[in-house]
Amino acid sequence: MTALGAIGIILHNLIFVYTWVIIISALLSFVQPNPYNPIVQTLYRLTSPVYALLRRYVPTIFGGVDLAPFIIVIVLQFIDLAFILPLANTYNG
Repeated sequence: MTALGAIGIILHNLIFVYTWVIIISALLSFVQPNPYNPIVQTLYRLTSPVYALLRRYVPTIFGGVDLAPFIIVIVLQFIDLAFILPLANTYNG
């Protein structure tokens, strides 16, 4: 067990959880939940800074649909597969 492998596993799990936060937030945007709900506020606080950073550099609205959550999930999955999982595999080997 190496320290880098353990860090890789922790980062992999964080990316997994944050991906689900983005998916849930995107799904909730379709039903327009109560903005005063603490869960909705927490999801907004966790996702809006990343959306704003992406929107600063890339136009994300196409045909009235915001593709920022989709783009961020794709980028997170790329980072996870290309960098984090090879790091986490040092844990097993």
